[in-house]
Amino acid sequence: MKSVVLTFFFALFIACNGYSKKQEMSVKESYVPSAKTKVAYFASGCFWCVEAIFESVKGVEEAVSGYAGGFTKNPTYQTIGTGKTGHAETVAVYYNPDEVSFQTLVDVFFGSHDPTTVNGQHPDYGTQYRSIAFYSNDSEKVIITKTIASLNKEVYAGKIATQVAKIEKFYKAEEYHQDFEKRNPNNGYVRNVSIPRLNRFKKKFPQLLKEEAKH
Repeated sequence: MKSVVLTFFFALFIACNGYSKKQEMSVKESYVPSAKTKVAYFASGCFWCVEAIFESVKGVEEAVSGYAGGFTKNPTYQTIGTGKTGHAETVAVYYNPDEVSFQTLVDVFFGSHDPTTVNGQHPDYGTQYRSIAFYSNDSEKVIITKTIASLNKEVYAGKIATQVAKIEKFYKAEEYHQDFEKRNPNNGYVRNVSIPRLNRFKKKFPQLLKEEAKH
């Protein structure tokens, strides 16, 4: 009986890379950013979770799942799962800087995962799930490094493992990954990992939520 129970829970928490393309859902509607829209990039575990968190934040217009931080050209969900592409599951966050600042997005990033975990966020482990705060310019780099210094001093006792890297190339993930949590609410991973992680974020940062995300 014990082995049966363990097998059940293994299947239930099979991890972000256990999804089959055969379960593909319809794609998200096309998104066209405005002239004032900026984009930030963050990696903090399974991008299904990260995308849903950022899409709940006021001022965020869209979040797109993809791959960044590696050396392999045109990575796929299958190749990144080997841990040999150098890439991490990354989310591109399109936002209106008049409504939400880059600093706030960095706070959301650090406040929605454990930045002290090396190469993973439970239950997903491997370099493809490592924590990375990407920057596009020097001012963003300063914001990230100052935030890390403050958190290391006040909260994490110098244990933050998050990498800080310049974004070189972002590869959009396959369409079936986009809005995955919204489109697959009954998926075992979504119900047991993604939604609880999103709810923890909502409880921690209620002041940052869009109205529709408060319910």
